[in-house]
Amino acid sequence: ILFSTLVFGPACGFILGSVCTNFYVDALFIDTTKLDITPDDPRWIGAWWGGFLLCGALLFFSALFMFGFPQSLPSKEVEGGLESEQAMLPSSLPQDYEKSKPSNGVVQNYQPNTNSLSCCQQLRVIPKVTKHLLSNPVFTCIILAACMEIAVVAGFAAFLGKYLEQQFNLTTTSANQLLGMTAIPCACLGIFLGGLLVKKLNLSALGAIRMAMLVNLISSACYVSFLFLGCDTGPVAGVTVAYGNETLQVGQSPEAPCMSHCNCYTSSVSPVCGSNGVTYLSSCFAGCTRAISTGLPSPLSQNMTGCACISAYNDFPTAVPGKCPRPGCQEAFLTFLCVICACSMIGAMAQTPSVIILIRTVSPELKSYALGVLFLLLRLLGFIPPPLIFGAGIDSTCLFWSTECGDKGACLLYDNVSYRHLYVSMAIVLKVVAFLLYTTTWQCLRRNYKKYIKNNEGYVTPTEMFSSSVNLDSLGKDSSQSQVNRTKFIYNLEDHEWCENMESVL
Repeated sequence: ILFSTLVFGPACGFILGSVCTNFYVDALFIDTTKLDITPDDPRWIGAWWGGFLLCGALLFFSALFMFGFPQSLPSKEVEGGLESEQAMLPSSLPQDYEKSKPSNGVVQNYQPNTNSLSCCQQLRVIPKVTKHLLSNPVFTCIILAACMEIAVVAGFAAFLGKYLEQQFNLTTTSANQLLGMTAIPCACLGIFLGGLLVKKLNLSALGAIRMAMLVNLISSACYVSFLFLGCDTGPVAGVTVAYGNETLQVGQSPEAPCMSHCNCYTSSVSPVCGSNGVTYLSSCFAGCTRAISTGLPSPLSQNMTGCACISAYNDFPTAVPGKCPRPGCQEAFLTFLCVICACSMIGAMAQTPSVIILIRTVSPELKSYALGVLFLLLRLLGFIPPPLIFGAGIDSTCLFWSTECGDKGACLLYDNVSYRHLYVSMAIVLKVVAFLLYTTTWQCLRRNYKKYIKNNEGYVTPTEMFSSSVNLDSLGKDSSQSQVNRTKFIYNLEDHEWCENMESVL
């Protein structure tokens, strides 16, 4: 439930972003009614700062309630001593963390004696505990697998809005609305379903890792399908196709006799679709001289005429705002939307099993620190590098860069096919790495389950032990034929436990 509710934040963020981008960036200082551009125009810059101000204010006021918590919460005594936490700190830790054991060898309500430690002593313990945790291959592999899964989300989702704009010719507002209302809620549902399955099926750590592997395979198949769902760039004058008989110079500013007198700028573009089916970077690059208002809603509100660069192909050369539509692109988008919803839901179902495996792998007194290590590594490895790597990969597929006084600016046109293949392939590679880490975790657990699982899942509870339907002799024989192992199985005695008499054990 906790992880599911956390996903509502990005969903609300995408929707809030789509609302803010409907307002012009300087709406507070200028009269927007005098603007000759709309949110559908590529030159439109939305009020990106609005969401940050609103969310910052909400964070500040919600943080005030945190002062209502006491300095420490009262600890609840364990009833009947049935649930105990045994000290499993590594032997290399300071003696201050050791605690004397009662006669039955069970340490109840274990709490490290941190009050008597100085700040420096506590800091010196951290590297040793961290080394102890990372020396557990199951713990390390499951954390790295979680980092790979989060890296897919961080890298893929960071540019998903831009991807929808380029591949399917959507506006920024429409892309954010679709993401906030479809993919993100499906991910929230997937996290909840993953936790529900773990609970209802009562999965052990081995069952949880099998579930994570299955979910990873299915979501990877969904990502593979994205390689075939998209639209190509289409003919763009001066970029992918030449002007008439002119030589095509990829990456350079288009030059042709039909627009030599126009003095077109490449600092920003506003694509138009010519009546010849070719996209031009702007009406200027199409050689258009007049704009006629059509009275239709945007983007068909204007019709450019007198386009010299289109006249060679058409007797009535005209152009309309926007890129030329590609055949089958709308059907591909609807399929993509359905698949991304399914992929988000299925992929998120691995969230809870991964956390369950992690907290069962470490000893009870280290659970909170282990979760801290998890979230630290998720930030360092899962959230920071992937957007940088994805962004660099996307930039490598750029066909035409804007220029301002000779300096390189933003990318104005991408090779859609290369963009799609590289963008999706990077996500697939991360999913494959995550699957290999899940497989390694499964192998370690399968070979030596009790060595890595510290919660003793397979042991008999006291209620089961003394019920009339359980025979202690049969239990001992199932565990091992030796008398020593029988006793250890029945009473759950570890090497660091000892007992004085039968009463202390019972």
